[in-house]
Amino acid sequence: MKLGIVGLPNVGKSTLFNALTNAGAESANYPFCTIDPNVGVVTVPDARLDVLAEMYHPEKYTPAVIEFVDIAGLVKGASQGEGLGNKFLSHIREVDAIVHVVRCFEDSNIIHVDGSVDPVRDVETITMELIFADMEMLERRIDRAKKALRGDKTVAGELATLEKLLAHLEAGHTARSLGLSEDEAACLTDTPLLTMKPVLYVANVDEEHAASEPLDNEKYMKLKAFAESEHSEIIAICCGIEAEIAQLDPDEKAMFLEDLGIRESGLNRLIRSSYALLGYISFLTAGPQEVRAWTIVKGTKAPQAAGKIHSDFERGFIRAEIVSFEDLKKYGSIAAAKEAGVYRSEGKEYVMKDGDVVLFRFNV
Repeated sequence: MKLGIVGLPNVGKSTLFNALTNAGAESANYPFCTIDPNVGVVTVPDARLDVLAEMYHPEKYTPAVIEFVDIAGLVKGASQGEGLGNKFLSHIREVDAIVHVVRCFEDSNIIHVDGSVDPVRDVETITMELIFADMEMLERRIDRAKKALRGDKTVAGELATLEKLLAHLEAGHTARSLGLSEDEAACLTDTPLLTMKPVLYVANVDEEHAASEPLDNEKYMKLKAFAESEHSEIIAICCGIEAEIAQLDPDEKAMFLEDLGIRESGLNRLIRSSYALLGYISFLTAGPQEVRAWTIVKGTKAPQAAGKIHSDFERGFIRAEIVSFEDLKKYGSIAAAKEAGVYRSEGKEYVMKDGDVVLFRFNV
């Protein structure tokens, strides 16, 4: 999956991206230092794989991954091309979800593009640019639908949905807040609306508020209330500290976190939150050749999960032999899990669960 990191210039996007990927994206105190999107692949932290690796001593260890894209800072007027905006908006269309970095700290040494720090205003600036871009795309779709309607009356339903959505956007609301039915949403499968994408807000806080949720940070609390009003997720991270932590080896990292009173790095929280944002879970495969986490959408049935490994597995699916990770950890081996009666066989209608350790049987 691919997530785009967006925000106004100088809010900490590239700093966060550097921390996530150690890719060394340029980070400077002026707008538009990021022109082309930087792309980095990040592993999803999963302690379950470490336990399985201890059991099997595999030749390969393969965690799930997320692709993060650092998109240049947007400004007011981006939808009309301000600040190379059109190019940047096209990059956002290609991602599955948006990580919106919002500045929630004061620092006179770091320029704010609008001259002051106001997280809700900053969010609304970018959101309106995304809405304007979506309106332009919808207007083009509506024009085509009206022309098609002359010869195909079945287009009437699609046209009604598009016009309903356009009116919602014109009122200043995002597409995802409309609550379309399945049939209405199906009309938009070939229309990658920016404001239809799920959003995770990252409040970039100062070092003083890095250890826990900064309930005494007025700017963060305003942003949190805003995020909750639109049913979006929010986490607080000190991007600068996370960039420092990312440079350390594992032992130094653990000591540094302990000294700061931080139980878990902000990056791990961000990655897990991003995973959950899109409704993803992991099933696991384990053996001497490889221990691996596989990403699937929550609600995926066993044959389709098998198809993630290889299309032949889905085509010739017979059954899935499954034990939960917790049971496998408890009993220590597949043989012991079988003896305890917690290793089971599931058929085509089985809905996969997070942490299922599975062996697929198939025949083609």
